[in-house]
Amino acid sequence: MRQELLSLPKTLAEDVARNLVMVARLIDEDPEQAYAYSRIALRLASRVAAVREAAGFAAYATQKYAEALAEFRAAKRMTGSVELWPVMADCERGLGRPERAMAMAGEPEVQKLDKAGQVEMRLVAAGARRDMGQIDAAIVTLQSSELASNAVHPWTPRLRYAYADALLAAGREDEAREWFAKTVEADKDGSTDASDRLAELDGVEFVDALGEDDDADETADVDADDEGSADKA
Repeated sequence: MRQELLSLPKTLAEDVARNLVMVARLIDEDPEQAYAYSRIALRLASRVAAVREAAGFAAYATQKYAEALAEFRAAKRMTGSVELWPVMADCERGLGRPERAMAMAGEPEVQKLDKAGQVEMRLVAAGARRDMGQIDAAIVTLQSSELASNAVHPWTPRLRYAYADALLAAGREDEAREWFAKTVEADKDGSTDASDRLAELDGVEFVDALGEDDDADETADVDADDEGSADKA
């Protein structure tokens, strides 16, 4: 990105960079605000691939899938890179076109992706299968050497979680429990809610401690009112 911005006049490059930094900073906690910053950057430097990519991710985060897809396509044309292929396919899912996402999963671009990109494409393809009601096919799609491996990579928790969730949707509860447990083992950062899903399958109920206190206070107030009424009687 820095190399691309160097092609711009210094002041303009600085303005664009500031907006891109804000997009990256806010995209998870405040995607709408991140989107607003991305639009500013886009107005300033629409011919910079990094700007089109950032605008795509900001639109994607706010579920503006048609806009995101257009930006990703523009970035791909500018760079010739296929790394955005999986998220482009997921935009097709967001637009209600899972069959297009499935078609993209079979394109030559997938073979050019690195391992992380191929796993991401597998996740998107499985999601597309589920969109079409093909739950068994989704399960088969996720079965791979990456899923079977005991090695833990950044994408491992999401892959295991997707597999566990698909198994559960197919009514294979025992297997789902096993894979939610494997997800918990790999998910050291808590990026998924696998531990909660596992607890639900084990029949563990979470009690809101604050709610319990409120109920106790309310009961105490009622008892006090009853006592006051009795005294008056």
